[in-house]
Amino acid sequence: MAIIISDDDVRKHLTMSECIEAMEVCFGDFSEGKAKTLPRLRYRVDAPDDPTREYFANVHIGAVPSYGMACVRAGSNMLAKGGAPSRKTTSSPDAKNWTVIILYNLNNAEPVAFMHESQLSGVRVGATTGVAVDKVARDDVTELGLFGTGRQAKANCEAICTARPSIKRVKVFSPTRENREAFPSLLELPGVEIVPVESSEEVVIGADVVCSMTNSTTPTFDGNLLKGGQMVISVANSDVTLKRHEVDEITFTRASDIIINDWDSVVSNQQTELLDLIDSGAIDRERVFELGDLCTGEVAVKQTNDNIVYYKNNTGLGMQFAAAGAVIYNKMKNEDTNRVVPPEWLAAEDYP
Repeated sequence: MAIIISDDDVRKHLTMSECIEAMEVCFGDFSEGKAKTLPRLRYRVDAPDDPTREYFANVHIGAVPSYGMACVRAGSNMLAKGGAPSRKTTSSPDAKNWTVIILYNLNNAEPVAFMHESQLSGVRVGATTGVAVDKVARDDVTELGLFGTGRQAKANCEAICTARPSIKRVKVFSPTRENREAFPSLLELPGVEIVPVESSEEVVIGADVVCSMTNSTTPTFDGNLLKGGQMVISVANSDVTLKRHEVDEITFTRASDIIINDWDSVVSNQQTELLDLIDSGAIDRERVFELGDLCTGEVAVKQTNDNIVYYKNNTGLGMQFAAAGAVIYNKMKNEDTNRVVPPEWLAAEDYP
């Protein structure tokens, strides 16, 4: 029988360390050709009854044989007309996230779980950043500069500090003073001082790792501020529904190496902030590497005291939900208190 996995279940049964491990496994599987994942599909449709709103679909598909799990994430939200795909752009304060993740057993094709998406979505993005930091960052990094105070900022801050426990200080900036001043109370990171700062310059200058986790459509900092020895991370990307440039061209061109999650998504989602620079010759395509190849050791990219390395956490992938979902499902599957969906409600007759 399929079980229901809520956001509270995700919080209870998945630690950041476990999710980082799951992301390393799935990206390694992907690099070796075992895991399957398709580029994210997004589209918008005008709401028939309200010209100020849009229906927004966000679909992920993937499978990770190492966990015996496949998934379909069916994203379903209402956004303000033309808004960025963020919970903050929903059409009303009481708007719901109707996204459902369906987990399927790779051995018999049976659906084994229906999951809430909100909590897991942020954690798996952060955990993927954690993998990149683990593979790339120097062992002695001590300071993180963070743009953003929302769900992604929180998860990525936790993941980076988990991957590099040497970090002792986080500088955080949001244009909204109340948000940046409230941010330290949202995280429990023993031994880490979280300090709200007044400007983007303060975030970048002196930070070993600079992480931008916002829904901004324009660059959050000036790439000229970067110095050799820094690692840069960002999450906002252009796609077929919205053009965004969270990191400026200077950051792209100054980076000695650029790491992405997968190349197919760069192309299919029309991530022009990278593609245009490659087409113009400003960036050498040979400098762009996939994260999975770092996981398998096929490629080695390291932050040194002199270079700038940029990790473009460039898209969500279905295999991330399959791997992390499997960790949660395996912990919950034998609990007596599970809410269940009987198989007869789901199984259809086979084709004649």
